[in-house]
This record gives sequence, structure tokens and C-alpha cells, in this order.
Amino acid sequence: MSTLFSHFSSKINRIAPLETKFTEVLDAIALKPKTLYFYGKIPENMSKTVAIVGSRHNTKYGEEVAYKLAYELAKHDVIVISGLAYGIDSVAHRGCLDAGGKTIAVLGTPINRIYPRAHESLAREIIEKDGAIFSEYGPDETCYPNTNAFLRRNRIISGLSDIVVVVEAAEKSGSLNTATHALNQGKDVFAVPGNINNPYSRGCNNLIKQGAFPYTEPDDLMKLLFPEEYLKKRKKFRQKNLIGDTEVETLILQALARGLRSGEEIMKETHLPPEVFNEVATILEIKSRIRALGMNNWSLV
Repeated sequence: MSTLFSHFSSKINRIAPLETKFTEVLDAIALKPKTLYFYGKIPENMSKTVAIVGSRHNTKYGEEVAYKLAYELAKHDVIVISGLAYGIDSVAHRGCLDAGGKTIAVLGTPINRIYPRAHESLAREIIEKDGAIFSEYGPDETCYPNTNAFLRRNRIISGLSDIVVVVEAAEKSGSLNTATHALNQGKDVFAVPGNINNPYSRGCNNLIKQGAFPYTEPDDLMKLLFPEEYLKKRKKFRQKNLIGDTEVETLILQALARGLRSGEEIMKETHLPPEVFNEVATILEIKSRIRALGMNNWSLV
């Protein structure tokens, strides 16, 4: 153990999954861990959790997506979980910390062997900002170095998470292993669509072909994590979106909101002459407020 991290050595905690509300979900997964070792604080409330995982050889695109998602999740008090690895994992932890959120790292090494060593300062910051570092391996336990240990820890990452997001992954990637565990555990899995010519996007694109949800923006997750809050937000947005820049625009928008579709029905209800309706409808379409469905039928965007 390095000098940098040695001051945490007296603070190694040990629990069984059923001892806390946050970790009790692990008692129901396949190959459930008997013991968890950790530094830091286990969340006391039942916060929402999202795992963000991906390639160690990420692109700038992947970095931007992972950072923005982690940052936005943290702003909504969602705990971000990842594996402290190079690449997307560390970007996810960093985005969460920069937003003032709590993040949890799950190691594939003994609890007192932070890996990679270059991320010891990141691990320290996670702990100092009320997050936690977990491992199922006790101090100096003989599992290291062992590739299988990193794959085994992925079931814990997904097990602690409500949703798993794979940002970038090659066709054979540990991140895909995390996604497989998540699916077996009944969790929702999202994958970020990527360039079809980029080998580190093939894993994500294949996940989407196999049924994973495509991730395009934080709202993709918010509607699942906070359905009531999301519906209220959408309702408020729609109400605001029913006010046009002119009185005639507002009449047409509100008629569409009431379920009317055809131009004839809208003109009949609003008493608008055809030339006025056609002109204003075209303006609203240019503004991306309404959409033409063909045969003089319309809908809100």
C-alpha cells in the first residue's frame, strides 16, 4: 500500500450485505458476496444509483458524454457507481465529484490495494467527499493480480445500481460483462450509440441491436429514476409550450393540445380563415412547434 493511501488503513470497514439498506440488494444477486470491505461512508438513505462504465481507451466523445451524464446525475442527488479504472470509469467519478455529488468505486483488488495506483488521489477524494470505495477482497487477500477478479466485481457494480450505462466498449469488453450482469439482475441497461467505424463503439452498438436502450441525453434516465418528477416537468413544459408568439399561434397550439389533428377541425373551432391558418401553421412548423403529418393533419412536436 502506498504512503499516499496508508492513512486510510485504520479505517477499513467490514460488513455483510444485509447489514445496510444500501447493500442488502447484493444478497439477492448470483454469486452474492459474503463480505464487503470499504473505506468511506455507505449512503444512509435509499438514493437512486446509476453505474457508468466504459472503455479504458475512450475517445473525446465518450469522455464528454460520461462527464456530462455523471455531472447531471449528481445534481439530482443520484449516486454514480463505477470501477475506478482508467478511461470512462474515472471520467464518471470525476464528473460526479465536480458537481458536488457522491460516487462509489468498486475494486477488483484487495481493499488496501487501490488500482490503478495513479488513481489513489481520486480514491482519496471520493472518500473525503462522503463517497465510498468497496471491495469483496480483504487486505492483501490473494486475488491480485487476477483478471477474473475484475470481471467478478462487475456483478457488484451492476448489483448496486438501478440503471447501468455503457458509454464506450469494444466487442470484447469488461463493460459488456457488467451489462450482462445487469440484464441477469433485471436492471435497465443503456448504451451510447457510437461511430460504426470506431472499434470502441461496436460493443455499445451491438448492445442496442440486442435490445439495450439507446442513451442520448440525461432525460433518458430521469424519466425512469424519477417518473413523477419527470411527468410534472413535462407537463409544465407542455403548458409553457402552448403559448405562441401571437394570439393566432396560441389558438392553434392549444387546439392541437386538445387532440384536434386536421386543419379543417382546427379552423372550425378557432374560426380562423384558411389563408390565416395556413400561413401561421407554416410559421409554427418552421419554428419546430408543430409537425405536419400529411393530408392537412398536424401534431405538436
